[in-house]
Amino acid sequence: MKQVMLPGGEQVPALGMGTWNIGDSAQTRAEEIATLRLGLDLGLRLIDTAEMYGEGASESLIGEAIQGRRDDVFLVSKVFPHNASLEGAMAACERSLRRLGTDRIDLYLLHWRGGVPFEETIEAFRRLRQAGKIRHFGVSNLDLADMEELWEVPGGNEVAANQLLYNLSRRGIEYDLLPWLREHGVPVMAYSPIEQSRLLRQPALRAFAERHGMTPAQAALGWLLQFDDIIAIPKTGQRARLRENLGALDLVFTPAQLTELDGIFAPPRGPQPLAML
Repeated sequence: MKQVMLPGGEQVPALGMGTWNIGDSAQTRAEEIATLRLGLDLGLRLIDTAEMYGEGASESLIGEAIQGRRDDVFLVSKVFPHNASLEGAMAACERSLRRLGTDRIDLYLLHWRGGVPFEETIEAFRRLRQAGKIRHFGVSNLDLADMEELWEVPGGNEVAANQLLYNLSRRGIEYDLLPWLREHGVPVMAYSPIEQSRLLRQPALRAFAERHGMTPAQAALGWLLQFDDIIAIPKTGQRARLRENLGALDLVFTPAQLTELDGIFAPPRGPQPLAML
């Protein structure tokens, strides 16, 4: 399993499992749990969730899926911006811990920027870390100006990741945000790496994948996995699709293939507003 190093030196899988919309339906629950457990069996031990996902339903499903296997998992969860005050984040974290059935979250993220000052959120994160409730903290959906501001806050430079919408069709961060993150040693966790399956229907990507002996999903994920500081977290609740995703780890793109993809999905030529879903 390819690994990405966090700023503190810990290594985590470059390919994990997202869970947005997982846990929303009783009809799909058994297959979703089986998929998460299969992922752990196959080495995809990073699982990403949030208190927002189904208002805790995703966290509860994950808690069931990882029961008896907590030490196999690198758990990521996120706090609502309106819960990111000093007392609010402490309480939200406790609720997430109960739903997940664990005593710790490995990486706890601010889901997006809200009205609570960064200073207060970071102080809450540091207290949670000191109490052993979380091991690392980070952010999600923060643009360049946000990161620059955060970096000036006491403890702000301790963030372990920025989770961002990043895929072949959403490359805006490459112009300024991604270079800044790389300069400061902050990995990117790429959510919606296949654009909620829309990339799978893109004719040029389908043709590229067919020419090079891969599926469109593998092409989209494999492109992200070429980089040493990108963690991709595709969501699937189906075991067959998870096995397909896993095949992206075996891909090594040639310079010509990367150039071909640049021709299909052009890199940004100037700053762009941060894309979010």
